[in-house]
Amino acid sequence: MMFATSALRSALPRASSAAAAARSFGSTSPSSAKVAVLGATGGIGQPLSLLCKLSEEVDVLSCYDVVGTPGVAADLSHIPTRATTTGSLPSQGVWPPRSNEGLGEALTGADVVVIPAGVPRKPGMTRDDLFNTNASIVKTLVEGCAEFCPEAVLAVISNPVNSTVPIAAEVLKKAGVYDPKKLCGVTTLDVIRANAFVSANRGTDPTETNVTVIGGHAGITILPLLSQVPGANFTQEDLDALTHRVQFGGDEVVKAKAGAGSATLSMAYAGYLFTENVLKALRGEEGVIQCAFVESELTEASFFASPVKFGKGGVEEVLPFGELSEYERGWYEKMMPDLKKQIQKGIDFVNQ
Repeated sequence: MMFATSALRSALPRASSAAAAARSFGSTSPSSAKVAVLGATGGIGQPLSLLCKLSEEVDVLSCYDVVGTPGVAADLSHIPTRATTTGSLPSQGVWPPRSNEGLGEALTGADVVVIPAGVPRKPGMTRDDLFNTNASIVKTLVEGCAEFCPEAVLAVISNPVNSTVPIAAEVLKKAGVYDPKKLCGVTTLDVIRANAFVSANRGTDPTETNVTVIGGHAGITILPLLSQVPGANFTQEDLDALTHRVQFGGDEVVKAKAGAGSATLSMAYAGYLFTENVLKALRGEEGVIQCAFVESELTEASFFASPVKFGKGGVEEVLPFGELSEYERGWYEKMMPDLKKQIQKGIDFVNQ
């Protein structure tokens, strides 16, 4: 899967080259790449926007939130990289009512829309506890995407991803613009956590570790396939500890922050990695494969996270996740009822 070993270094600004200037995107994308970050002033949104500003894959960075985006955009604009930066707020209410012009400005022409908007978890909260607030936020923002950038790839970070991605799908279906190739839930954080934890356990280079993580993006629906780590021979104790830590790594951060937030910096980095890889695929780079929560026929769940090959049109192929060990099969059987229930909750929210 495509997580470059020098991914962090590649985010740093470098002199532009003729080859970079001559980039050509797919038929649905302009010659320059625009990324819109919805929720750009939040704990995830600000560092995510910073990383996107540093990326050579981004030409236009559009920041949107309900407060503070002009300031964030102005701050980012002082960084001397290729990306130009804008910051938009919701337009004032008017009569007769009309479209949110601030959101429209942020979204028009976007190739990738990243959505970290919503409230963070606090100690004792599950991702599902966030549902009522974040479901409405995602619904409203995706309605804007359907209106202003129906061909953009949507990368949903807002939790609970197992429900918010189906919400987005239903909204796009109602608008008549749903394309399963263009809708993804970002589960990259589960992958980079697994990479970090496994490499620490084995004493190996984390930049050379790549663990496939399947299922969903909440608790026991997260399943790292440790049996597929090359050369690994984990004890049962290690399997239990690593699997649990990947599944509940978010709780570890929430508790450590003691009420001051959830995983923001690591999630921002994961969102940046995902976005940059999608942009590389959109401009024609071959072999871009990363895990994502997408519409899938691999299992009985209508959405499922597995390795996905990306291309010029977004999701090019949902790849099989390989053979499961007996241990992983047990977790798989445990996860499916919860995952299907969480997906259905999102579908019902839009259609109630």
